[in-house]
Amino acid sequence: MGSTAATTGAVTSADGTTIGFHQFGRGRGVVLLSGGYLAAQHYTELAEALADTFTVYVPDRRGRGLSGPPGEQYCMARECEDIHALLTGTGAHAVWGHSSGGLIALQAALTLPAIQKVAVFEPAVSMYGTFDLSWIPRFEREMDQGRLAAALATFTKGVGASRGTDVMPRWLLVPMLDAYLRMERRRSRPAGEATVESLVPLQRLDVRLFRETASSEGFAGLHADVLLMDGEKTPPPVRRALDALQRTLPDARRVTLRGVGHEAPVNRRGAAERVAAELRAFFGDRPA
Repeated sequence: MGSTAATTGAVTSADGTTIGFHQFGRGRGVVLLSGGYLAAQHYTELAEALADTFTVYVPDRRGRGLSGPPGEQYCMARECEDIHALLTGTGAHAVWGHSSGGLIALQAALTLPAIQKVAVFEPAVSMYGTFDLSWIPRFEREMDQGRLAAALATFTKGVGASRGTDVMPRWLLVPMLDAYLRMERRRSRPAGEATVESLVPLQRLDVRLFRETASSEGFAGLHADVLLMDGEKTPPPVRRALDALQRTLPDARRVTLRGVGHEAPVNRRGAAERVAAELRAFFGDRPA
């Protein structure tokens, strides 16, 4: 386990947006990208587990924590510009991403030669026709109405994010999610740590990326070394998407962690060290 001591820093992206990051450890640089309504604060355990081997940079993506707002022209290109600024500012050549952060990591690796190795945990890849996108208008309406629990229910059911929520009726799921958000709001937390409720609206930005890339040609042109990761409890739509990605990238390594699901890399779930062990082995190898 690495040291818990962390510092902060920042780089400036191409459009002038500040991208702040948390820095852990010493060694070759690795950038960790958060998914959905998560932020750097949710990946502390994973960063600490890697800190004895690498210098780990965990940025707050746009709209989160140490970073500036998404901007009116938010899209995948802005996210890739942010990664470029991070790589230039830190000298890192390895990137890992979780969920939509995995989608960003793959797209960045496709367009940025500085990325030599890219690892992803259940990336939110939408370009292989494995996801139904018909739920998005309802999700957007509920977000516009400020009905966060309803929007989350629509999202989780739409993408099949969880085996449990997939079969649960909405009349039960929505109040459960609302109670969870209220509980999280009341939970004591370190100074500066955002509530889940305040981060949930950012999910619509990731849905924008999900929809934007649905018609792209995928990642067949990617030349970086690739590690694909998922959990044994991964729901079928996510697994089908990862299987399709693996067919596109036949040289990629594939690792499935037993007994865990989509939440494996985040804090307080007990699996961050297992994710870190695979990343140490992958990123520790010199690029071919």
